[in-house]
Amino acid sequence: MKSTIEKSCYIFLRSLEMNSINELLENAQVEWKQLEEVCQIKAGQEITKKEIAKNIGIYPVISSGKEPLGFINTWNTENDPIGITTRGNGVGSITYQEGRYFRGNLNYAVTIHDISKVNCRFLYHVLINEQDEIHKLCTFSGIPALNASSLKKLEIPIPSIEIQVEIVKILDKFTSYIAELQVEYQARIKQYEYYRNLLFSDEYLHKISKNIDKLGNNIGFQEFSLEHIVQLKHGKDWRQLGQGEIPVYGTGGKMNIYVDKYLYNKPSVLIPRKGSIENLFYLEEPFWNVGTIFYTEINEEEILPKYFYYFIENYNLKSLSTDFTRPSLTQDVLKKIKIKLPSKKIQNKVVEILDSFQSLMEDRKGLLPKEIALRQRQYGYYREKLLHFP
Repeated sequence: MKSTIEKSCYIFLRSLEMNSINELLENAQVEWKQLEEVCQIKAGQEITKKEIAKNIGIYPVISSGKEPLGFINTWNTENDPIGITTRGNGVGSITYQEGRYFRGNLNYAVTIHDISKVNCRFLYHVLINEQDEIHKLCTFSGIPALNASSLKKLEIPIPSIEIQVEIVKILDKFTSYIAELQVEYQARIKQYEYYRNLLFSDEYLHKISKNIDKLGNNIGFQEFSLEHIVQLKHGKDWRQLGQGEIPVYGTGGKMNIYVDKYLYNKPSVLIPRKGSIENLFYLEEPFWNVGTIFYTEINEEEILPKYFYYFIENYNLKSLSTDFTRPSLTQDVLKKIKIKLPSKKIQNKVVEILDSFQSLMEDRKGLLPKEIALRQRQYGYYREKLLHFP
């Protein structure tokens, strides 16, 4: 909770910021223009994952999503950073890629006609602000798509270049800070994944074994197929149940639904079978889960439930997908996963280390993402204020 003084300071600073914004926008002359009057809209060049794999290089491939499709040894775009996704689940998303890169055919170039009249970063912020309007132009029957002819008619505000530059100065402070936080967030995740990978390596498990075994001998491991230590079970429809206090889980996690019966009441790992197949959940309390996610009955005589969770989290589940268009897992492919099991004492040691690391890495799911979300809300607030023209 903020103290009274903190709240007063916050309100005072906000009023100063708003006064500054009002002064900036007061009497600003604005022209509303269709996007095609300001820039050229043109799709990129067709590229496949196979071509990228055969020609790996340093240039990012920007196509159907905000993140690079891969990296290739050639480029077709330079200093033309703004793009808009043309098809797929991310249709209508705004991309921004500086320097040289390869623009794929599922990304429209948004190339400014005259940079002396339109600031590139200003146009980027405007398009982000018009995201909802852009989505309204998309079609969602069949494969989601955005037609260039519709996009060209989008009307956007164009104030003087001087006003554009001042607006960019303010908004870029937010986006720069958000970018820094996201880089730190990803670095912490990679650090955690590095140590998790290390702990599940044969070499490190042997090392832990020696430390635990006072005689200094390798205790060794037993190798099992997953089906011998874990039973995979389908979820069920919850709609016939009454209201209660038992949470219902789907592939996205805990749903805002609570029922009066549980499907399982022992430690379990939930594994999505469709969509976000790497979005795993470890539960120790009673739950119900829907049919798009497996729950697991774990043989605790052989394996600690939390050890199994860390093991399967470390496993490349995407490599087991049976569907290239939508990631999917079946019981048959999961059952065949091989797992080397050390003694329960070693399993417990691995769990202790990773649990401690998770605690130290609280920002991974706690403070840092909250800070990013807060700054994104602030960016959205000021963006709307600065780009709201009559």
